[in-house]
Amino acid sequence: VNAVLSCSTVAESWQAEIVKFAGLSFPNAFFGIAAESVFVTIAVIGLAKMAVPRWFALCTWLGGLAALAYSYWLTTQSLFVINAMCPWCLVLMFSTTVQFMALSHATVAVQDMPSGHAGLRKYYRLNFDLMVDVVWIVALIVVILVKDGPMLFA
Repeated sequence: VNAVLSCSTVAESWQAEIVKFAGLSFPNAFFGIAAESVFVTIAVIGLAKMAVPRWFALCTWLGGLAALAYSYWLTTQSLFVINAMCPWCLVLMFSTTVQFMALSHATVAVQDMPSGHAGLRKYYRLNFDLMVDVVWIVALIVVILVKDGPMLFA
């Protein structure tokens, strides 16, 4: 689109393919597609209100946390090191954020994990997390606009 909003600039950086195995490199998009398909499948299980074992719920939450951390690392690399942003990557970063927020809510409110934390359950039951989630999303947008706002719309 322009100098800042450019998938090709991001795709040509070393951060675009950090997994290398036996002389082959795999683009991050490959792992993103695989991970998102797993999380969509788990979301369908959740929407069907199927009971899952506690270990499965915990592993799902930890996987969501890892996906969020990886997404934020890639976004910070894009914003502050590469100085270009891929629109698709931004969409995935925001969707991973919302996905993790929903996953955290379900883990506490539906799966009752961790056990024995009445204050945490009340926080999610009263939907206080939604207010924090909205503030977090707005903060992410503000960081992007402050960093590159004028260049995004040039």
